[in-house]
Amino acid sequence: MNIEALFAFAPSGQSGGGGMTIFLVQMLAIVAIFYFLIIRPKTQQEKKHRERLEQIRKGDEVVTAGGIVGEVVHLKDDKVTIKSGESRLVVQRGRIAEIVVPGESSKSRK
Repeated sequence: MNIEALFAFAPSGQSGGGGMTIFLVQMLAIVAIFYFLIIRPKTQQEKKHRERLEQIRKGDEVVTAGGIVGEVVHLKDDKVTIKSGESRLVVQRGRIAEIVVPGESSKSRK
């Protein structure tokens, strides 16, 4: 089927460009909604988390991505040594999921 046959059924006084404009506006609106409701808040949250990881000090209580809770006893570049119970663990700084602040509940930070 050729293109001329497709346009043979369209009214002669109207062009198909108006529908395309509405479609593009709708797509731009969907992209904007996704950006402002999903992408932008996620990047801001990641930036805030990276800043908190840079501010880790000895004595801070942390929770790793694996769920291990411990106290920071040594910092070296990308490695953090934590004491959990009677053992010491060396963890990558990026694997620390949360820094626990005494007196602050986890719900108030989110």
